[in-house]
Amino acid sequence: MQDISILYIPSNARDIHSWVAVLNNECVGNIHLEVELNNKIRFFDAWVHKEYRRKGIFRKLWDTRWKFVQENFLGYVAYAWCKPMSLPLLLEKDFKEVETCVYVEKKIAK
Repeated sequence: MQDISILYIPSNARDIHSWVAVLNNECVGNIHLEVELNNKIRFFDAWVHKEYRRKGIFRKLWDTRWKFVQENFLGYVAYAWCKPMSLPLLLEKDFKEVETCVYVEKKIAK
């Protein structure tokens, strides 16, 4: 796999942070988070182009976002609604299943 660049897109008025995976000047994936009230962070809208799936791009995007929250949001609670195929990665990262509709969360710490 060629080198994928991960680009950060700064927060906008809604306090959303985004990262895009770029290969040959084309977006092949993205991932986002939103800072909410009460020290909560919502992970949402992760996507990888179907031709580039199963090549580690989602994990690279996820790890980049996770490093960002560890550096900027210690003590916050991160949560996500995820599809069953994403659940193993979240459980690997010590998130806990909270509801039967697959809600996961973890307090951000080093």
